[in-house]
Amino acid sequence: MAKITYIEHGGTEHVVEVKNGLTVMEGARDNNIPGIEADCGGACACSTCHVYVHPDWVEKLPAKEDMEVDMLDFAYEPDETRSRLTCQLKVTDALDGLVVQMPEKQI
Repeated sequence: MAKITYIEHGGTEHVVEVKNGLTVMEGARDNNIPGIEADCGGACACSTCHVYVHPDWVEKLPAKEDMEVDMLDFAYEPDETRSRLTCQLKVTDALDGLVVQMPEKQI
């Protein structure tokens, strides 16, 4: 399991444990974290699970695949370096301590 901190746009923090093998998006969904809509259910076919990864974690995550890069073009105010789709981040022990912040809105 990994402890992940989800920070709402307004600053409210939610620290939850997410089982290995799930995605960061599924961890948010299963724990009723507001701000991650996940309209496509994790198929990388929308951008409604967009987050900004804490700068300390950017280099620790796997590289974005082309499909994720394409979908991030549709996200609200994407950041070239810090934006990620949580459906594309598989939880492992290596993600223990991950911090993500939700944008003002999902589109």
